[in-house]
Amino acid sequence: QVQLVESGGGLVQAGDSLRLSCAASGRTLSTYPMGWFRQAPGKEREFVAAISRSGGTTYYLDSVKGRFTISRDNAKNTVYLQMNSLKPEDTAVYYCAARDSVGIYELKSYRYWGQGTQVTVSS
Repeated sequence: QVQLVESGGGLVQAGDSLRLSCAASGRTLSTYPMGWFRQAPGKEREFVAAISRSGGTTYYLDSVKGRFTISRDNAKNTVYLQMNSLKPEDTAVYYCAARDSVGIYELKSYRYWGQGTQVTVSS
């Protein structure tokens, strides 16, 4: 069992940066590949980024490549999402999740989810 808590969201202007954190308790986070997803109002939850257990491999949604960076500190049981050059279309609730099956980009592959943190980007 893993409990995940996101933080770091907020209201920013276009072009600004935010760093989201996902702190885990319970089972050691290094056991799981991790991902970030987001859900905008009226839209389905979508994959944003993922990272392997060691942090050596990362994956990104095309629209955030070059702007977002996922990382992890297994000693701190924390995963991060650094978001730069934010755009209004990045506005969403952002969720971190722990994956326990194959399918990096699929929601169903992620067993544990946080409650989400709101990111709002004004133009």
